[in-house]
Amino acid sequence: MNMEKHHKVSIWYFIIGIWIVLILQNYLATTHTITTIPYSQFLQQLKKGKIVEVSITENQIKGRMQSETGAEKELHFRTIRVDPETSELLDKYNVNYSATIESTFFRDLLSWIVPVLLFVGIWFFLMKRLSAQQPGFMTLGKNKAKVHKQEDVNVSFEDVAGVDEAVAELVEIIDFLKNPEKYLEFGGSLPKGVLLVGPPGTGKTLLAKAVAGESQVPFFSISGSEFVELFVGMGAARVRDLFDQANANAPCIVFIDELDALGKARGFGGVPGHDEREQTLNQLLVEMDGFDPNVGVILMAATNRPEVLDPALLRPGRFDRQVLVDRPDKQGRIAILQVHLKKIKKLGDIDVQELANMTPGMVGADLANLVNEAALLTVRAGKQKVEKDQFEEAVERVVAGLEKKNRLINPKERKIVAYHELGHALVALSLPGTDPVKKITIVPRGIAALGYTMQVPTEDRFLMMRTELLAKIASLLGGRAAEEMIFKDISTGAHNDLAKATDIARSMVTEYGMSEKAGQVYYKSEPQAIFLQAGQKRTATGEYSDETARLIDDEVRNIIDQQYTVAMKLLGKKRDILEEAATELLEKEKIDGSYLEELIKHKGNEKPLEGEQIIPS
Repeated sequence: MNMEKHHKVSIWYFIIGIWIVLILQNYLATTHTITTIPYSQFLQQLKKGKIVEVSITENQIKGRMQSETGAEKELHFRTIRVDPETSELLDKYNVNYSATIESTFFRDLLSWIVPVLLFVGIWFFLMKRLSAQQPGFMTLGKNKAKVHKQEDVNVSFEDVAGVDEAVAELVEIIDFLKNPEKYLEFGGSLPKGVLLVGPPGTGKTLLAKAVAGESQVPFFSISGSEFVELFVGMGAARVRDLFDQANANAPCIVFIDELDALGKARGFGGVPGHDEREQTLNQLLVEMDGFDPNVGVILMAATNRPEVLDPALLRPGRFDRQVLVDRPDKQGRIAILQVHLKKIKKLGDIDVQELANMTPGMVGADLANLVNEAALLTVRAGKQKVEKDQFEEAVERVVAGLEKKNRLINPKERKIVAYHELGHALVALSLPGTDPVKKITIVPRGIAALGYTMQVPTEDRFLMMRTELLAKIASLLGGRAAEEMIFKDISTGAHNDLAKATDIARSMVTEYGMSEKAGQVYYKSEPQAIFLQAGQKRTATGEYSDETARLIDDEVRNIIDQQYTVAMKLLGKKRDILEEAATELLEKEKIDGSYLEELIKHKGNEKPLEGEQIIPS
């Protein structure tokens, strides 16, 4: 490969060169010693006839004179001129003398050049600092895409895990970039644009880089917000420049991150007018229609808000292929964790299956942060290897917040928190369809959590039965029920539990049709993208009478009240277990769910309630 080295010319080279010349000149001029003498001494030596030769300038006299010790040795002298009639004395004593013009070239040169060089250096310094923060006027129309050469893109599909379906969709693009003639032989062409859709942190940008790395082609990366500029027309100019560069470097991949910042539906929000963002979007639509996909330019984009995109972007011929990059399931989380665990140098015996069970709903970015937190906690604790305990602590830290052992809680509140958390755990262990209890702690976490009950699902769930939702509501209300049963009073600690329980109950009534009185009707009002309303008659979704609204409120309250009664009955039958476990929890601050299960077995309490018993008669 032919590599050309470009050397930057710095102004400091010129300044250093000038100083070297001045130093050399001064050195050459002082190869022999020149003695500076007073003018009076010069006159005395002149009268004695010791002066041999002089050279007179405007301000000083230089010359040679005989030394006091002997006439054979001559000294070079210099004196400041005082008497302007020196020539008469020189003639009187027959001394050869001459008048010379003092050379002021270097002095004048420095007096002009040094200030100029100083100001030019300051100007270059300021412009360099400004250009790093804000582009110059001549570069406003240039795109800000980061260009990664094919040898710089070192990401492959081995670095991407948990999104096997998305990878399978993108393999076709890689094959086209490597072997385009295979598709052109049949007259087929690849989709012009590929839109990666999914929640934040699922690996959309990493997936695009992996496609570029597997294809061994250049990769242009830019954010949608970088197209929008203060000056009108600059965004459209950047779009044109981006596609010009892409065509010049074909085959390549152009990746636009956060496409919703650029491609939001025109007229979105009811703001009229042809603003800069709409002009930039129009230019993008024109460029996507204009470039030839057979050249090998693949346009990829990512967004987590596809509902706000302009419909013109999603029509066939533009972003006509949408690839879902969803939250990983259990197997996907296992694969992602295995990728990140390879980076841990001192790893103990870790059960990845159990760790995946503890992280439902987490995306790739969350899992990467989880592994990093476990490594940091290991260093903080002074351990030699990253063990299971550090990962459990990292999960709790990510889900519930930072542990605050220094927060002082008075004994009464501490006792209330212990019974509250055990109320959650006991009800959850007594009802079918609830997640197993992993740990109960009364150490404060996060901003407002005074305690924490950790439940770990055994598997990923995509459907929830009615009995399971009711059991979840009952377990959420178990904390409040335990407070009322033990202390005959209730505290403010259940506000988050009440919010979650009410949300589930309202969804059962308005979304899932799980209420006999409200019927199997969908009452939930959902916002629609503005382009879906264009040219269409708006439906009456979410519009219902005041009587129906009152019925919905009554049904939500009935569900909450009924499950609260279930929680009270369960805890009443297990009060001895509740009190014994509370004593243990107050002493140790943390207990495992297995301890509570063993306690239930030894006490010989009745079997868990069946599904039809969750709603009391």
